[in-house]
Amino acid sequence: MAPVTRFVLIETSHAGNVGATARALKVMGFDDLVLVRPRWPDVLQRPEAIERASGAVDVLQRARVVSTLDEALDGMTHVCATAMTPRDFGPPTRPPRGHFEALVARGLPQGVAFLFGPERYGMSNADVWRSHVCLRIPTAPDYGSLNLAAAVQLIAYEWRQTIGGWEASDRVSPPQTALLASQRLADAQAVAGLLSHWAQALTAVGYLDPAAPKKLMPRLQQLLNRAQPTEAEVHILRGVARAMLETAARAKR
Repeated sequence: MAPVTRFVLIETSHAGNVGATARALKVMGFDDLVLVRPRWPDVLQRPEAIERASGAVDVLQRARVVSTLDEALDGMTHVCATAMTPRDFGPPTRPPRGHFEALVARGLPQGVAFLFGPERYGMSNADVWRSHVCLRIPTAPDYGSLNLAAAVQLIAYEWRQTIGGWEASDRVSPPQTALLASQRLADAQAVAGLLSHWAQALTAVGYLDPAAPKKLMPRLQQLLNRAQPTEAEVHILRGVARAMLETAARAKR
């Protein structure tokens, strides 16, 4: 059985692009669409979205609008940003096909999320840093501008081909139905909570200066993304943070 696949649109400006994205997803057999802070709160019901969906209105009806990326990533264990411009810091930049083949080789994640930024300026650095990889679609060197829905279609196609077309259940080992916490990977929301806890603890012991944090927390984010901690390991690390806070509080008495 293929992993849970989610497509996340961040601060989308044009309702028509949301409808076209729904159509692109349905063509490839996906229907998990989440919008983070779109320009129009009622974007899923706007005429432009329904018209561009062209038969994929059911995908729009299932879609959700949320206020934070954390909410959108609930349950996801592998996060893929999309950006045409390489970043000087953050996750590695890779072509979709090569990265997907590597995922299959080492075992598919439980949940995969694909993030797409605003049409005008793309993903923010902060959102890219949340990701395990930055996917860059190979394009002509002198012109790499892609419409949002076109980019979604390309990623959805490559991912569908990777997980086995319409026979994914026959080609991928079925997941265990009752994994222990020591075996289940922590989702993106759990990792974000851990980082927030550690930021408090590191500040309390004087290691992190909130006024000049530099890139300590994004670097810790990337470390955790590479490590892919389990739920049990996240609980252990949060226990360490809790002990640091308690020790710092006692030292001030």
